[in-house]
Amino acid sequence: MQQQSFFDSKAASAPLASRLRPRTLEEFVGQKHLLGEGKILRQLIDQDLVSSMIFWGPPGVGKTTLARIIAGKTKSNFIDFSAVTSGIKEIKEVMRQAEQNRLMGERTILFVDEIHRFNKAQQDAFLPFVEKGSIILIGATTENPSFEINSALLSRCKVFVLQALSSQELEQMLQHALTDPRGFGNQQVEMPEGMLAMIANAANGDARSALNTLEMVVLNGDLRDGKTVITKETVEQCVSKKSLLYDKNGEEHYNLISALHKSMRNSDVDASIYWLARMLEAGEDPLYIARRMIRFASEDVGMADSRALQIAVAAYQACHFIGMPECNVHLTHAAVYLALAPKSNALEVAYNTARKDALEQLAEPVPLVIRNAPTRLMKELHYGEGYQYAHDTEDKLTNMQCMPDSLKDRRYYHPTDQGSEAKVQQRLAQIDAWKKAHQPH
Repeated sequence: MQQQSFFDSKAASAPLASRLRPRTLEEFVGQKHLLGEGKILRQLIDQDLVSSMIFWGPPGVGKTTLARIIAGKTKSNFIDFSAVTSGIKEIKEVMRQAEQNRLMGERTILFVDEIHRFNKAQQDAFLPFVEKGSIILIGATTENPSFEINSALLSRCKVFVLQALSSQELEQMLQHALTDPRGFGNQQVEMPEGMLAMIANAANGDARSALNTLEMVVLNGDLRDGKTVITKETVEQCVSKKSLLYDKNGEEHYNLISALHKSMRNSDVDASIYWLARMLEAGEDPLYIARRMIRFASEDVGMADSRALQIAVAAYQACHFIGMPECNVHLTHAAVYLALAPKSNALEVAYNTARKDALEQLAEPVPLVIRNAPTRLMKELHYGEGYQYAHDTEDKLTNMQCMPDSLKDRRYYHPTDQGSEAKVQQRLAQIDAWKKAHQPH
C-alpha cells in the first residue's frame, strides 16, 4: 500500500473547487462560443498568438482557471495578482521580475483578478510594460470594462465576454465531481435523482458556487454501510437562498431591474412578478424597486392611466412603513397594476424633445405678456401687459401666446389613443379647435 504524504493530505483537504480546477482546455467546462473548435480564442491559444486581454463575466465561470490554462499551454510564467491587495509598489516589483524573464527569453502572463478595482494610476502603471511586451496582461472583471478600465489600457487588450454556465453544464460538472478521484470518486455517494439538477439550478451559472454546495451536501450526508447517503432535505438546506444573492452594485443588479422594467412595459404580468421575486429574495432594497416603479409609472404609462403614479407612490410608502418581508405583496400589487395598465411614453418623448429645444435655445426671452410685474418699473417696461386671466373667461381659455416667438408653433406632447390618454387626445383637440376659432384677426 502506498504511503500518503503530508502534501497528499493537504491537497485532499483543499476545497472541492480547488481540487477539481481544470488543467486543460479539454477539461474546461463552458464558454464554447470562445473555446469551441475554430472559435477565436481557441485559435489564438492553439496558434500561440495570445496577446493582452480582458475576461469579462460573472463570478465562477472560470476566468482565473482559463488564464492558468493559457499560461500552461503557451509555456509562459504565470503570476497571479490581486487588485484587492496590491498597489503600485507591488506592480513595479512584478514588472521588474517580468522584464528579467523577458530578457531571459521567457514570457510572463500576468493575471490581474478584479482589475476594475485598480484606480487610474494603478492601471496606467501597466501600460508601458504591455506596450513593450514585458508582460501579457490578462485582466478579469465582473464589471463592464467600457466603464471600469482606462481607455488607453482597454485599447491594448482584446475583450472576451465569458457567459454564466448553463444548468446542463453545471450538472455535468457535478456528476464529474462525484466520479473523479480528485473529488468524491473514492467514496460511494448516493443521492435521489434530480438533486444534482437542483444544485446546478440554484448556482445561477456559478461553477464555484455549485461545487461548494455539492461539497457541503456530501459533508453533511449520513454514513451508512460505507456509503454517504444524501437526502433531499439535506440538499434543500444546503442550497437555501445563497444562490440568489448578487452584488447590488454589480451588473446583475442592473440586469434584473432592467428585466423587471421591460417585463412590465411588455405587459407580461407573470414575468414581472418573477423578476420582482428574484430581486427581493436576493436581498434587494424594496425602496429601490419602488422608486424605479414610480419612474416607470410616468415614463411608460403616463396619462394613459394617471392612477398608475398614485399606485406606485403608495407602494413606496407601504414599503417605507412596514419593510420586508411584508411589503413584498405591495410591490407585487404595483408591479401587476403597472404591467396591466395601458402604455404610453408620450410624456417621456415630450420632455426629451422640449429638453433639446431648451438646451439649444437657452436665451429665448419669456414673452412680456406672461412675465411677473411686482414693481412699477417692471410695469413701465410692459411686463405682464395684456395678460389674460383664463378664469375670467367663459370657456376658461384664452388665445394668449405663452411660447417664445421662435417656438410658437412647436408641439411636444402627442397623446396616444391608449386608455385615459384617448380622452386627453380629445381634450387637446378641443383646445386646438377653440384657439383656431378665436385667433385675432
